[in-house]
Amino acid sequence: MLRVPVLSKSGKPLMPTQPSRARRWLKEGKAKIVHNDLECFAIQLTFETGENTQPIAVGIDPDKHYSGIGVQSSRFTLWMGHLVLPFKTVKERMELRRVMRRARRGRRINRELPYSERCHRQARFDNRKQGKLPPSIQANKQLELRVVKELFRLFPISAIHYELVMADVDRTSGRKSARSGVGFSPVMVGQRQMLTWLSELALVATHKGWQGDGNGTSQLRQGLGLAKDKKNKACSAPATHAVDGVTLAAFEFSQWREWHSNNAKHGNWCGDVQITPAPFAIVRRPPISRRQLHLCVPSKGGLRRKYGGTVTRHGFRKGDKVLAEKAGKTYTGWCSGDTKTQVSVSGVNWKRLGQFTAKKVQLLQRSTGLIVVPSTGLSNLPLLKGSI
Repeated sequence: MLRVPVLSKSGKPLMPTQPSRARRWLKEGKAKIVHNDLECFAIQLTFETGENTQPIAVGIDPDKHYSGIGVQSSRFTLWMGHLVLPFKTVKERMELRRVMRRARRGRRINRELPYSERCHRQARFDNRKQGKLPPSIQANKQLELRVVKELFRLFPISAIHYELVMADVDRTSGRKSARSGVGFSPVMVGQRQMLTWLSELALVATHKGWQGDGNGTSQLRQGLGLAKDKKNKACSAPATHAVDGVTLAAFEFSQWREWHSNNAKHGNWCGDVQITPAPFAIVRRPPISRRQLHLCVPSKGGLRRKYGGTVTRHGFRKGDKVLAEKAGKTYTGWCSGDTKTQVSVSGVNWKRLGQFTAKKVQLLQRSTGLIVVPSTGLSNLPLLKGSI
């Protein structure tokens, strides 16, 4: 069942309510619609009320290219999200920047001079001991943190459950193994920094995807009767990553308890949590190029063609949500570029829908740094065969 986020008169998140009650409050003038960056329908009360809340948890399932987030209470699943991370885009651009920078430094050196007299830039500091995150990893973590902060503005979240990635490699075979040897994964980088950021918002509990004592994400997902699609992780569906986000959030209301008998050692999940259909959204960052001079190399004659940046010549910014009309058809998308008389509009995958006359493009929402595509209805999580 759908639950509508509710904010108090002062803007503090309260417990979500039923859609029928939200409609009644709006009709009676006791509430107003409040907009948010996740494009989730929410209301804000116009009268004073109590601020008592119940526990609500958010679960985060990080990955290299995609992440899943779920918000769960003891009785309802409140929100699910599929995050398309900018890891690949940032990595490719950083590699291109390194190549272009090395080429520029090579061109300004006079190789006819002795090596000691050449114009080499001296090392100013040791840039290998700063402990900084790689730009691609930092972009991933910042997008996850941005979405979590928006959820904190909508729901009275009291706990965060985060999955730790342990990608090991068997020393003998060199292949990835779930529980043996030592290894490395890009997802493991930045976990400590992410937990530090999250701890400033609420209490953080960590879990492993697979855990020998039965207290892992996979075991709880099976205990809840939920199925996961492991074949196509790029599929923007609740069954790929959002299902693990909801499962992690369910740890707040479930606990593994072992019991012993004369001949066996086993356990079971204890607690009261209900998984229900919930709104589902696909979230990504608009891949806007930064401003570049001469594109990547200088142009002949010193003429510079404008490239990159967020400003256009028609009052729109790249990333603005717009409504465009062409040949009697209307398109909803995001501003991605411009020419002298036209505006380029792209879809959710940042593929251009077309170029439209600037006069036939209408601004719907200023850029928030996010591209959010909410589902039209409630989304169900798939169940395992044989589960009720």
